[in-house]
Amino acid sequence: MSTTDTPTTSPPAFIPLEANPELMTTLLHNLGLSPTLAIHDVYSLTDPDLLSFIPRPALALLLVFPVSAAYESHRLAEDASLPDFRSKTNPPTQTQEGEAGAGEKEEDEPVLWFPQTIRNACGLIGLLHASLNGPARSHIQPRTTLSHLLSASQRDPTTGHRHTHPAAARAKLLEQNADLARAHRAVASQGDTTAPAAEDDVDLHYVCFVKGGDGGLWEMDGRRKGPLRRGGLEEGEDVLSEKALAVGPLKFLEREGGDLRFSCVALAGSLD
Repeated sequence: MSTTDTPTTSPPAFIPLEANPELMTTLLHNLGLSPTLAIHDVYSLTDPDLLSFIPRPALALLLVFPVSAAYESHRLAEDASLPDFRSKTNPPTQTQEGEAGAGEKEEDEPVLWFPQTIRNACGLIGLLHASLNGPARSHIQPRTTLSHLLSASQRDPTTGHRHTHPAAARAKLLEQNADLARAHRAVASQGDTTAPAAEDDVDLHYVCFVKGGDGGLWEMDGRRKGPLRRGGLEEGEDVLSEKALAVGPLKFLEREGGDLRFSCVALAGSLD
């Protein structure tokens, strides 16, 4: 999605990323994710037979959907009741009901969230949310772009101190990372369809669902005020479990009345 919520200066713009599992997998591997994981097409959110083709556990689910008037109305109304994302000291635990927990320790931040300030970078942001959260973290190879982003997003590389304003620090970290931009550009220009220009308005948007360190299903969207906890999951439930689908992506389908432009991909074990 092209819209950004903090256009204080002219942000960089990226070529929109096609929801192509092969290209997405290539991008993640080039950024430093182990070949043991890959992106897979999800052909149905309700058919158990089709869901059975996805290796389990599924570590993240990316939903691509049209940004409609109904979605924007819902987003603005829900965000109006939520606090702004604060520092990692006492981070707000934002829930579906708009409540914010206080007093959590720095180490207890259940998910790592990035705001989107780069135009048309929602696909990349979704992949970062997928790979930098939950069990996928253990598949990040050392001395890579992803390993650098993981450490630098939590502590200032120069001082070693935790960021006082992590949202701004993380946005700047992505905007200024030349390796990230280079890897994204190389892959985004190779899609099956002609790629739009980086400055084009695009009405499709990505959000990512991950299972956080607290066992909750979290909706990760760089256009929101912060990560949104949609509900708790049991130990054996992943992002493709019946409960996760019901409180996560199926809500989008209900709200939009079955728009056929919805599609999904999942991060899970590689079949190679």
